[in-house]
Amino acid sequence: MMEDEMEFGGPGPESLALGAAALAAGLVREAGALAGAAAALRNALVPLPGGEPGDVRRVKGGMSAVGDAAARATLALEAAEAMALADDAARVARIRDAAKRMGLSAAVIAPMLRAAALSFVSDDASARVAAEGMATAIAAALEGGA
Repeated sequence: MMEDEMEFGGPGPESLALGAAALAAGLVREAGALAGAAAALRNALVPLPGGEPGDVRRVKGGMSAVGDAAARATLALEAAEAMALADDAARVARIRDAAKRMGLSAAVIAPMLRAAALSFVSDDASARVAAEGMATAIAAALEGGA
C-alpha cells in the first residue's frame, strides 16, 4: 500500500457509544408511547361512575391489548438498558432473557430498534452508521433466533 493511501474502518469507539445511546433513547421513546397507549386504552375501557359496564367481551379483549402494550413497553425499556452492554451478543442475550421472562418473542423489539436508528438525527455520520449497524445486527439476531 502506498503511503498516500488511507484505510477506513468502521465507526470508532466513541461513535459506537453514541450509536448505542441513540438506540437506547429511541427505545425509551417507544416505551413511553406504548405505555401511553396502554393507559389511554385502559381509561377508555373503564366505565364511568354510575355508567353501564359495557360489553364484557369488548372489555376483556381491550384489557388484553392493554396488557400486551404494557409488556412491550417493559421489554423496550429492558432493551434500552441492554444498549449499555459491551457488545451486540450481550445485548441480544439480555433482550432474549427479558422477553422470555415476559412470555414475549424477542423479535418484537426488532422494528423498534430499526425505528430508533432511523429517528436518530445527528450531524455525526459515523454515529448514525454505528446506530444503523447495531440496530440491523441486533434485529437480525432477534428475528433469526440465532
